[in-house]
Amino acid sequence: MNNAGDEPVRLPQLKLDELLEELQSRLDAARRTGDRVHSLLEAVLSVGRELDLEHVLRRIVEAATVLVDAQYGALGVIGPDGRTLSEFLTVGVSAEQIEAIGPFPQGHGILGELIRHPVPLRLAKLSEHPASYGIPPNHPPMHSFLGVPIRVRDEVFGNLYLTEKRGGADFEDEDESVLATLAVAAGVAIDNARLYEEATRRERWLRAGGQVTTRLMSGSPQADVLVVIAEQAREITGAELATFSLPVDGDAALSVEVAVGAGADALRGRVLPAEGTLVGAAYGQGEPVHSRDLATDPRDSASPTALTRPGPAVAVPVKTGDVVRGVLFLVRAGGRPEFSEEETEPLLRFAGQAALALELAERRADAEQLALLEDRDRIARDLHDLAIQRLFATGMTLQSADRFIEHDQASERVRRAIDDLDETIKIIRSTIFGLRAREAAPQHGLRTRAVQKTDEAARVLGFAPSLRMEGLLDTQVPRAVVDDAAAVLEEALANVARHARASSVDVAVVNDGTCLTLTVADNGVGIPGGDGRRSGLRNLAERAAQHGGSLDLTAAPGGGTVLTWCVPLS
Repeated sequence: MNNAGDEPVRLPQLKLDELLEELQSRLDAARRTGDRVHSLLEAVLSVGRELDLEHVLRRIVEAATVLVDAQYGALGVIGPDGRTLSEFLTVGVSAEQIEAIGPFPQGHGILGELIRHPVPLRLAKLSEHPASYGIPPNHPPMHSFLGVPIRVRDEVFGNLYLTEKRGGADFEDEDESVLATLAVAAGVAIDNARLYEEATRRERWLRAGGQVTTRLMSGSPQADVLVVIAEQAREITGAELATFSLPVDGDAALSVEVAVGAGADALRGRVLPAEGTLVGAAYGQGEPVHSRDLATDPRDSASPTALTRPGPAVAVPVKTGDVVRGVLFLVRAGGRPEFSEEETEPLLRFAGQAALALELAERRADAEQLALLEDRDRIARDLHDLAIQRLFATGMTLQSADRFIEHDQASERVRRAIDDLDETIKIIRSTIFGLRAREAAPQHGLRTRAVQKTDEAARVLGFAPSLRMEGLLDTQVPRAVVDDAAAVLEEALANVARHARASSVDVAVVNDGTCLTLTVADNGVGIPGGDGRRSGLRNLAERAAQHGGSLDLTAAPGGGTVLTWCVPLS
């Protein structure tokens, strides 16, 4: 018979099961921790492999949502002012939802809390935080929240925002620790990407400067060089549109000489007022002028209307020394980052290449003008010393021979020939006078300005207009009439380029001794119904009326429009 003390000691079956379950849970936890560490290492390596900054930022927010099992993730880049967000990348929100929500946040409410206090923030109920306000309509519901700052060399670059942990759970200490570790790796990756981006940008600016120098040294026309400058600046800065404007009307306005990119056709040839525009502000101040959002900027009369959503813009003066020669204007699409100081500084240096292009073009034009004047003097001497003398001698010979002609019809023909020779001598003498008589500034003559305006219009029209000039245009036309005639010609050719859809344009500038008549005839679509174009020509009619002249707009017999601007000279 066995005593009770002799029986073997046995653990209760229930307690053993509990121990086994605890052991299994710890093994599962260790496995999950190992998996999570492995995922974190993979995320760090994935982020570190990227060198393009935009791809780095996108990869960071994608990795963060996976690591903490969040439904929604975002990365906000803090702007230059240190108080608002300049860029906002999202994960988990569809394009339709983004469109319904509206513009990206600027960094107010709970997002601004991390900007003001850059420390990790974890919330079980997002709406219960005092800073939680301003959530727009159509925004997905969000409850749990986890945010951590991203630092780049002790400077807060931006913040990671994670919401809605899957399964309805709250974010835990481990989630915060994992996300903070990813943020450290993200800071290193962002720093590397920024250094690579800066080196790449510097190399592209050097190559662009080389292209401009090559064009300059090869003697390319000024317009071609300006197109290269605008196109290179647009590509390097990632802008949607680039324009190059030059001063007109005594610096009271600027004309868009070159436009490339989205909406370029609507801007090319447009005249912008110096007051109330970004371009005018940069021209007047001689310093770069920035706009955070061109769509809401009050100085937006220079904005590209063809862009559906214009965004940040910068106007950079093109100057040599203290003399501003023009303005380079760049616009990014809405939602893109602002133009930073790091981007503006090389852009300002590159604009110096444009100033050099303009200066060299002016010097080349002066040299060509001097050569032209010397050639005119030579032609005038040859006409006077050779042609007129021989014509005069021929006329005297015919006049002497007329006495010996008995046939009346023959005698009449000789006398008509003598009259024709006299008229020819008068015309040649008038031509000589026009060649030799020039103002202190020859470029202000009507002949030269008419040639300049038609040459400039060729770039916009896509073909060269024909030009015919008759009479004494540089000596008998007053300076005030010259200025108005040049302005009328420029505006008339611009109207043809904008409205006529013409394939040929004929320009005639004629002084018959009593009136100056400017005619611009095109073979385009003609005058639209309702005479809609007449309202745009009121300024041209007023210029004619100031001199007692008139403006007529008629339909050409074979199709197109004929503009006739006539001013009396006596």
